Amino acid sequence: MSGQDIEIESPDGNFSAYLSTPKSGQGPGVLVLQEIFGVNPAMRSLCDWLAGAGFTALCPDLFWRIEPGIKLDSESDAGLKRAFELFGIFNHDTGLLDIQTSLAKLRTLDACTGKAGAIGYCLGGLLAYRTACHTDSDASVGYYGVSIQDRLDEAKGIRHPLMLHIAGADGLTPPAAQASLYKGLAANPLVTLHDYPGQEHAFARPNGGHYDAESATIANRRTLEFLHLHLD
Repeated sequence: MSGQDIEIESPDGNFSAYLSTPKSGQGPGVLVLQEIFGVNPAMRSLCDWLAGAGFTALCPDLFWRIEPGIKLDSESDAGLKRAFELFGIFNHDTGLLDIQTSLAKLRTLDACTGKAGAIGYCLGGLLAYRTACHTDSDASVGYYGVSIQDRLDEAKGIRHPLMLHIAGADGLTPPAAQASLYKGLAANPLVTLHDYPGQEHAFARPNGGHYDAESATIANRRTLEFLHLHLD
């Protein structure tokens, strides 16, 4: 696999993205939707992991309209402070426009077989849900997405498979919010929900304070099987 930064053109300006391709040179596309820390080393490593599994992974800079090129340390106080500031001012609607633009770009790359899905974490987990509701993503996966329970009315737009990984002890998605997710989504045949009892937010972020290798391994296996099923 190999990784590089590329540029994506949009009607509002150009923005950067990290692209990682499989050793074969071509694979189904997966758009990686960032946490609140930007396209940092953790997001780049996730792209490389997906490329190692046979996918062409692209992680666009969704904070470019605020400040291009942000790469924050998720484990530092300064990084957390700035990340939550960015989360507060991020425009979700223009973010969705950039996601659709990025999906279209991904599908045009020689390294992409044509189909393209999305996977996101934290803020990106919410965006993965909204991507399933509002874009032409062929399959979407969200890890511990925040505030999805406040946007369940958007689920009527889901046209392709969606998988959500729910952290049972997630302080950002407490039990009442998790119950709302099940009430609003569990009956939808296109939606698959997985629970990870006792796990905290960001349990799948390697080297993070809440990382749990066993649960992360299970979630990642489910994710790869799901993406291969719907994108290959």
